[in-house]
Order: sequence, then structure tokens, then C-alpha cells
Amino acid sequence: MSTDAAPILITGAAQRVGLHCAERLLDDGHRLIFSYRSRREGVERLVERGAVALQADFSSENGIKAFIAQLCEQTDSLRAIIHNASDWQTEQPGKEADTFQAMVNVHMLAPYLINLRCEALLRRSAKADIIHLSDDVTRRGSARHVAYSASKAGLENLTLSFAARFAPHIKVNSIAPALILFNPQDDADYRSRTLAKSALGIEPGAQVIYQSLRYLLDNDYVTGTLLSVNGGRHLK
Repeated sequence: MSTDAAPILITGAAQRVGLHCAERLLDDGHRLIFSYRSRREGVERLVERGAVALQADFSSENGIKAFIAQLCEQTDSLRAIIHNASDWQTEQPGKEADTFQAMVNVHMLAPYLINLRCEALLRRSAKADIIHLSDDVTRRGSARHVAYSASKAGLENLTLSFAARFAPHIKVNSIAPALILFNPQDDADYRSRTLAKSALGIEPGAQVIYQSLRYLLDNDYVTGTLLSVNGGRHLK
């Protein structure tokens, strides 16, 4: 059970891994503020449990700044910021620049501006953390999702810079997951091929990400670190 009065902010918590982690944070007694892009059933579940929901569009600078203004109206302190919001776009002929800009805005500009503008809120908490959700794809890059992979790699570099800038009071770390959850529409062949990419060969479920978040939140001696949660993909 948390004894810190400052809430935790988690972005992109309306579904899947983000929703699971948000619910577990509530289970552990944390006050919670979360962002969502589209109103989904998960938003209602969290609101019913007392979480504060803020609609956000991180695809543009104006949308990011509008979210920060909303956030600062809700609280004067934060225990942690968990940057989970993400988008997944493939380059399309003639629209490559749009895709690149969109990926940079969601995965880099939004965390960058939120971290800078919310530093004072974090410093008002007895303990403070920033956690960036990256992606295991940054180890090797991606031929089909160049902008996505590059922007997630940039997010990992922001982790290093903010860890140095905000130490010692605010710890800043990254988590880089590989496969966590399949989608309902994924067929048996795709599932088999994907599982074969890791040494452990399992679909671990969202709880492994919450365990990783919990480790980083609870450990007082870890900052500027990338925590790989990939089932041993680097061994294959």
C-alpha cells in the first residue's frame, strides 16, 4: 500500500498493458492520473475506481501542451510519470515525413516536454521517478517500421539525458519490452513464428511489465538504466 500522497501519471492507459498497469497501481494504493486518446471501456473502469482521466492528443505540440495544462490543473505534485503512450505507423509512399513526425511527437516530444514542464511537480514528492516504455526493436532496428524504431531509440537516449539532469532526486529509467500480448486477430502461424524468436518462447502477459515498473519504482539505486524485458530475444 502506498503512503505517498502524490499521484502517479501513466499515459496511454486505456487498453492492454497500460490498462493492466494502471489497475495494478490502483490495487497497490496509488492515486492515479492517466491519459487516453480514445474513449474505451478501460477508461470507464479506471474512472469508476477513482482515477482521473485526461484526454490527450500527443501527435502535435499543441496537443501535448494542452495536456500538460490540464495535468497541472489536477495536481501540484507527482510521485512518478510513466510514459506508456505509443503509436505504431508504417511508412507509406509519399507520406514518410508525416509518419516520422508523428512517431517523434508521440515517442519523444511528448515525454520531453512533459518531463521538463513537470519537473517541479516531481520534486514536491518524497520519492520521484520517470519511466519510459521503449521497445526491444531498438536493438536491431526495423526495415518495415523505420520511424517507429528510430523514435523509440531516441526515447532511450532521453532517458540517459534526463537521468543525468534530474539526479539525485528524480530517477529516470526505461523498459524495453518485446512480445508481451498477442492481439485476438493474430493467427496460429504468426504466433508460432513470434514465440520462436525468443529463448523463453512464451507470451508472458502484461504482469511482467508491472513487475518491471514496480522494481524501478521501489529500487532507490537505479537510474539511467534500460531494463530489457524480451524473453531472451538477444540470445537467438
